[in-house]
Amino acid sequence: MKANESVKNYPSTRRMYANYAARSIKKVCKEIGPRFSGTEQEKKGIEFMAEELKTCCDDVKIDSYAVHPKAFLGWIPLSVALMTVSSIIFFIAQYFTIVPLFYVSAALAAICLFFIITEFLFYRETLDVFMPKKTSHNTYGVRKAAGETKRRIIFSGHADSSMEWRFTYYGGPKLVIPMIGGSFVGVIFTAVCDIVIIIKCSIDPAFVSSTAVDVISYILLGFIVIFLGASFFYDKNRIVEGANDNLTGCFTSIAIMKFLQDNDIRFENTEVMALCTGSEEIGLRGAKDFCKKHGEELSDVETVFVGLDTLRDFDYMAIYNKDMTSTVKNNPEACKLVKEGGKIAGYDLPYKTVSLGASDAAAVTKSKSGIKAASFAAMDPAPARYYHTRLDTHENLDLKTIEASVDICLETLFLYDEKGLNV
Repeated sequence: MKANESVKNYPSTRRMYANYAARSIKKVCKEIGPRFSGTEQEKKGIEFMAEELKTCCDDVKIDSYAVHPKAFLGWIPLSVALMTVSSIIFFIAQYFTIVPLFYVSAALAAICLFFIITEFLFYRETLDVFMPKKTSHNTYGVRKAAGETKRRIIFSGHADSSMEWRFTYYGGPKLVIPMIGGSFVGVIFTAVCDIVIIIKCSIDPAFVSSTAVDVISYILLGFIVIFLGASFFYDKNRIVEGANDNLTGCFTSIAIMKFLQDNDIRFENTEVMALCTGSEEIGLRGAKDFCKKHGEELSDVETVFVGLDTLRDFDYMAIYNKDMTSTVKNNPEACKLVKEGGKIAGYDLPYKTVSLGASDAAAVTKSKSGIKAASFAAMDPAPARYYHTRLDTHENLDLKTIEASVDICLETLFLYDEKGLNV
């Protein structure tokens, strides 16, 4: 049976649950507000979602876990400092012909690259030990199967919101991409030049006084402007509402559970879960903790995770089968399941790649819990100007996209109950 065959007047019923999601998002934004990781507001948001889940689930729990919210983007000011000093030392080394200083410049650039690769590219917790500890929370609700549980599906969104990204707000992709790209180029350029000069000088010490090194030293001084500019990347004093990113994912997940409860639908062998994580914006910490705590118990039967993120831009609805800046491949079977569910709902969803950043699906995939993960999102990846800015408000929702997302998720759910991953 398809979702659109499960109730009378399915289109109007589907719209009702999309409206529920939109109303709930507005309520959280107005009454709770921005929800940065580890704050009381994030906790209240999770508690509100838990209360909603209690109206439609057999079992609802809240997990707490330690986080270090300042660590994830802490590599940015640290890198700015390291690269500014590295560039200055490079200039001094060339100007006074002090070859050993090139080793210092190279070492600083290498340390910077280490933090960028571990914290940003692979979402490791490299800097956490140096930052203050806070407590974050996840909540999840379970709707059990009527009979023996043979499979399980989890729909998930994240409840926390981000610090504002200044460059996205003031210039959109025309500003944020050059700033990010220019900074990375500066770091790599510095490291490569240091290594080349060290090698060249070991062969010919006079190379340090060459015109080439002189020109490079001035280029690196120019990069200092870009490095210092990068220090303004985010505003720690302005936390955004996060209405689209990602209350849409949370309340679409909850809407699915309410649809099942209100229409007295309980699958014979399929257990359904809704998961609302915290601390996604600081390195997917909530999803990581969920897999760490529950991965083993959820391995009892085939389990699929469908991460929902930023359901705002109708024309950009897509399945993200490559994640974490293209370094993680989400499960092909889970991705195909969502694609086929989309087809039943009337949408030919393309496969896309998270080319910069990551989603909770990547954390689930990397957890080695055996859970098969896919990610579904609807956001202009340029990125959209509301992404991580003050424009991501409850007044900037798109009901058409939320309704389509509810439809796609419901059809995916019913398809999974009928065929499992054999679609």
